[in-house]
Amino acid sequence: MDPLSLAIETAAEAGALLQRHLDRPLETLEKSARGDIVTAADRASEAFILRRLRDAFPASTLLGEEGGAHRGTSDERWIVDPLDGTTNYAHGYPLYCVSIAYERGGELVCGAIFAPALGELYAVERGAGATCNGRRLAVSAAPSVAQSLVCTGFFPARYERNIEHFARLSRTAQGVRRDGSAALDLAFVASGRFDAFWELDLHAWDVAAGALMVREAGGRVSAIDGGEFAVDAGSVLASNGLTHAEMIRCLADAE
Repeated sequence: MDPLSLAIETAAEAGALLQRHLDRPLETLEKSARGDIVTAADRASEAFILRRLRDAFPASTLLGEEGGAHRGTSDERWIVDPLDGTTNYAHGYPLYCVSIAYERGGELVCGAIFAPALGELYAVERGAGATCNGRRLAVSAAPSVAQSLVCTGFFPARYERNIEHFARLSRTAQGVRRDGSAALDLAFVASGRFDAFWELDLHAWDVAAGALMVREAGGRVSAIDGGEFAVDAGSVLASNGLTHAEMIRCLADAE
């Protein structure tokens, strides 16, 4: 099976697994910070995804959020978030997803994001565009931050680190949202729902598939300061491209 088909099918099946777990007693454990939680559903989803990927691509490196890792022998890497938006999931808030990205030679090649509660399956392949449920995606045409709906994310325990950025954009943008799923927020930029998204303190599994989607939908992705984006760098600024320079200035002014 080719990597894109595998990513799509596996994300869809993992999303169905998450929905089945909603009928079971939900136990949550806190991880690195207040508000950073994990459930049995996260772990079950990751175990399922990594098993599928390892069977199909045994030489690939596997990187999963919940500690599932396998050092491969090829230049391929799968980057997996089995449940992005765990707090939302635990409270029945429908903005959560499965995110799977495939990288070869350090280049993002394809990926899939599935939001099971929304029934939205996003897919992307470098050079071939991005889709949601088969419909081709395109970023918005908002020309300025003042006309933009923008989004960010942070754990409550890191409020002070993020509040100046949040306040600056709240004074400038048409609206600011904080939805709790970076992968889905990036997919929403790619689809034109959001005009820009920024966040600090991220990991590769939060951004890999979504960043490629934004680019393939015609948007721009960088580090928050405008520097080159890297999946392992820890921050992201994604936009429709038209608002990117202004977003960089707004975020810099808030430092």
